[in-house]
Amino acid sequence: MSTAHAPAQGTAANPRSRVILASLVGTTIEFYDFYVYATAAVLVFPHLFFPAGNDTAALLSSFAIFGAAMVARPVGAIFFGHLGDKRGRKATLVGALLTMGIATVLIGVLPTYDMVGWLAPLLLVILRLAQGFALGGEWSGAALVATENAPKGKRAWYGTFPQLGAPIGFIIANGLFLIIAFLLPSDDPTRPSDAFLEWGWRIPFLFSLFMVAIGLWIRLRLVESTAFEKAKQTGTVRRLPLATVFRFNWRELILGTFFMLATYVLFYLMTTFSLSYGRAGSDSTPSGLDYTYNGFVLMMILGVVFFGIFTLVSGPLADRFGRRRTLIVVTIAIIAFGLVWVPMLDGGYVGVQLWLILGFILMGMTFGPMGALLPELFPTNVRYTGSGISYNVSSILGAAVAPFIAVALWNAGDGSPFWVGVYLAAMGVITLVALLLGTETKDVDIND
Repeated sequence: MSTAHAPAQGTAANPRSRVILASLVGTTIEFYDFYVYATAAVLVFPHLFFPAGNDTAALLSSFAIFGAAMVARPVGAIFFGHLGDKRGRKATLVGALLTMGIATVLIGVLPTYDMVGWLAPLLLVILRLAQGFALGGEWSGAALVATENAPKGKRAWYGTFPQLGAPIGFIIANGLFLIIAFLLPSDDPTRPSDAFLEWGWRIPFLFSLFMVAIGLWIRLRLVESTAFEKAKQTGTVRRLPLATVFRFNWRELILGTFFMLATYVLFYLMTTFSLSYGRAGSDSTPSGLDYTYNGFVLMMILGVVFFGIFTLVSGPLADRFGRRRTLIVVTIAIIAFGLVWVPMLDGGYVGVQLWLILGFILMGMTFGPMGALLPELFPTNVRYTGSGISYNVSSILGAAVAPFIAVALWNAGDGSPFWVGVYLAAMGVITLVALLLGTETKDVDIND
């Protein structure tokens, strides 16, 4: 049988509901952990894990640790990709999920700078690196579970389910922070309450333990995909997938990395930078929109609802019109969006909310097709390694430095986000060039 969802001889097929849940739950936890850290990087860590005295330096230091995880992600992609291409997708995904969950929970019990001095940020860096290492193997494995088990002609739609973990994780993480902030209110809009800083911020990190337990229960019930079983039966599994992918698929590695660049930059600007910019007061250095934390997060959550809707919408469009054509149109829209930040953000509440909604719509439209596009670039025997490296190297180029660059450009613009929008547009141009150089993958045989 040649259809993508047919079981290999002697193996059982994964029910479609299990495929969807297994691919969705891990990335939901992945992005939940990311958003919990990203929110704490803005609200908590500058106050608790660095010396007092310079708020901007503390924020940049917090973002630098945030970016450190992105550096660890390609290392995790190589490690887990090697295991996934040699030993199978299931055990590798379980290992990545456990590593990620343990690191997140441990962040929730860390001592602060006032307790142990510079040991506090050092431990935070180590656990953030562990998070990044685990995340390096999570996304590509989840995308492979979805695409390698997808029905014929529906790979892009199935590939949107691991991508849907991003908006769901955002809503859970920020919703939990919002509830805690509501229960532990602050009299100072520029700073969380003492109770929030003492113990409230730890709750979302500890909650990850519950989510990981659910994820493990679902993933342990998976069986291997048809594509991987076929590779084992035909003897095409490679001893060193990393060497193979660099020798025979180097072009796909480069293109895949730059396919993701604008997606990553947009993602981190709309989630991490926007929260800093939205909360900064008009008399801050640099100045911002002067919204309360609760008010701005509610606006973001509304935007993220559109993120989720358009992530799902993008899949059928990419299945019908092709991944490349869909992404070219969306990337042109991202470039245009980056150039109209200032007039939109100067439009009061309506303009800011529209900015958030449009940004998250574009995020869904660009992020959704990537769940199918990157795995389709590579043959089965190096697919975990190749898609993981492309995805995670792009995280360095587009995500590790994005919050840091955005804050620097925000300062350079004396509080105006104009140059931050130009930065997004420039990254969109690079992605557009990569897409124009690439080829369509809609009709490739996922079992090859």
